[in-house]
Amino acid sequence: MTKSLNVTLISTYDLGHQPFGLASLAAWLRAEDANVTCNDTSVSPLAEDAVRASGLICIHLAMHTATRLALELLPRIRALNGNAHLCFFGLYGPPNAEILADYGPCSIIGGEFEAEIASLYRRLVSGDNPPANAVTVSTNKLAFRAPDRSGLAHLDQYASLGIGPETRIAGYTEASRGCKHVCRHCPIVPIYGGRFRTVPVDVVLADIRGQVAAGAQHISFGDPDFFNGPGHAKRVIDAFHEEFPEITFDATIKIEHLLSQQHRLAWLRQCGCLFVTTAVEATDDHILEILDKGHSRADFITAAKLAREAGLVLSPTFVPFTPWTSLAGYRDLLQLILELGLAAQVAPVQLAIRLLVPAGSLLLDHPQMPATKFAPEQLSHPWRNPDPAVDALQRTLAAEVEAGEAQGLNRFEIFAQLWRLTHAALGLAAAPISLDAAGPEIPQMSEPWYCCAEPTELQRARL
Repeated sequence: MTKSLNVTLISTYDLGHQPFGLASLAAWLRAEDANVTCNDTSVSPLAEDAVRASGLICIHLAMHTATRLALELLPRIRALNGNAHLCFFGLYGPPNAEILADYGPCSIIGGEFEAEIASLYRRLVSGDNPPANAVTVSTNKLAFRAPDRSGLAHLDQYASLGIGPETRIAGYTEASRGCKHVCRHCPIVPIYGGRFRTVPVDVVLADIRGQVAAGAQHISFGDPDFFNGPGHAKRVIDAFHEEFPEITFDATIKIEHLLSQQHRLAWLRQCGCLFVTTAVEATDDHILEILDKGHSRADFITAAKLAREAGLVLSPTFVPFTPWTSLAGYRDLLQLILELGLAAQVAPVQLAIRLLVPAGSLLLDHPQMPATKFAPEQLSHPWRNPDPAVDALQRTLAAEVEAGEAQGLNRFEIFAQLWRLTHAALGLAAAPISLDAAGPEIPQMSEPWYCCAEPTELQRARL
């Protein structure tokens, strides 16, 4: 009789989506005859019985917030089961290996993780103990399997899509991984080093098919950049739209790809794309050069114009507070957003985010990056703006966003508050902005896209 182990897969936060990483890994481990329990603590309590019974516990560290939450959960996991082998997988595993090793014996795996963890599982089943606290980063090509989402909470427990009064159940998938770009602030770069991997169209469609059967009415493509391989993206969307013409979708695409692939924007809209998330990050060309974003302020303006002409909603993301941000520069960012008619298309949290400099960040090697020491409790290198008023404004605006969302204010109403407070910080009277400038209601997810925030008290309470 073939031996098997109980395995618990844990996700603490995945941007409000049903966790793809757990579903993908579950498919690989179940093919090895593992007894797998998937536990997403963002929507369900920690599965204590499963943790106690497991010989292998895999924790997905897909982003900063997830890693912070996992570290808060780990003492409890170890108290429940001090003998299980821990495996930390995801972008934030290898850079934080020294901290994670305190919870050993463990394995730490970054990049293309499924085959590596399947191999780890086989070693454990055979009684061949793997090296303690070993770190593996793999970008090898995989024979991808369709994710197995059985055992995860239903899609209706996750973020939904809102279009005015209408709400749609949203699914999530990935058609590629990694990224061929090397933006200095991005956590993908230290792991993938400019590489990206495409997932076969039939595997992507199988994953979507299962989610549609479970009630999904909209699909988010979570690729770091959907147009890293534009030909592959076209094959995926053509097949998706042919099979599910009534299902809408969204994707993330870089500014430079919105320009180079502008002939595909109308096609995206015709195939059901409701909005495109694009990481603008800054509108100051000097800051964009430091971040090595590959686009300019003028490029952002052009991309916004092209998207509007194609009937495509652009949802920009920003990292507006950096060591190089000035009060006047921040006001200029808000002014440009207004001029481009994007105030209602930007999630308010995007206007209060502070640059995260995690372990291993390429920014640490930039000559204009201030000297900073790693703070283990924050999993980052904290920094201060040379103008204390900028840091004070960021704290004020972050509190205002949180308060505005708690009060149920819409995006444009919160933007107007940030506009007023920014002018006050400059000692200026804010020119009034009309609610008429908000424009029509736009599609938006109930949980905004961001991955570098302090865990909220609600997130902690769910642990």
